[in-house]
Amino acid sequence: MKTSDRYLKLVEWSEEDQCYIGTCPGLFLGGVDGADEAKVYRELCQVVDEWIEIHTKDETPLPPATAGKIFSGKFVVRVGEDLHKSLAINALKIGESLNTYCVKLLRETPTCTI
Repeated sequence: MKTSDRYLKLVEWSEEDQCYIGTCPGLFLGGVDGADEAKVYRELCQVVDEWIEIHTKDETPLPPATAGKIFSGKFVVRVGEDLHKSLAINALKIGESLNTYCVKLLRETPTCTI
């Protein structure tokens, strides 16, 4: 396994830019773009390898790996008192726990793919 295999690489279509955008969250900002999805992925892999080479040459530590990361299923979000109250009241109105209600809202969000 190459070091670059430890980093999540994403290629997504951008309606705004009308092209594919390749990124490697957690390793570097920015990305590569183009009209051919497979070509963008190959170029992204090359850029990731180059970033790792730069870190190695400069003797700077690499960020933690992002591929294969295991998630606990829990995270804390600070939303402020007013939003917390509103969410809790809305959950009570429909007979759900605050947790169940918030999970449902997150799943209904267009950018959430699960």
